[in-house]
Amino acid sequence: MTTEAPRGPGGPPPRFGGGGGRPGAGGGRPGGRPRGRFVRRRKVCAFCAEHVTHIDYKEIDKIRRFVSERAKIEPRRRTGVCAKHQRALRMAIQRARQIALVPFVAYHAYSGGVRR
Repeated sequence: MTTEAPRGPGGPPPRFGGGGGRPGAGGGRPGGRPRGRFVRRRKVCAFCAEHVTHIDYKEIDKIRRFVSERAKIEPRRRTGVCAKHQRALRMAIQRARQIALVPFVAYHAYSGGVRR
């Protein structure tokens, strides 16, 4: 007679390799530190570092750094800009787009741009 626990909604889960959780959680080291030599440094807001109070929409060279080649506004996680300055940057980019300092799209259908 076998006394095996029922598997299903009322029984214990089947055991595969070592417990619950996702594989590799915690980095496999004590304290959950990542493996390898490289540890990604936290990005610092460029505007906070320069003590900028107002982002001017006419300073195109500063604004272009935060617009992708497809003319999209880059997200905070990629640029490292804080939330306060990301909102101000968005407004500056939109104002610059309205007076044609920054493009709305990557190419224009009649300008001979390559469509991909």
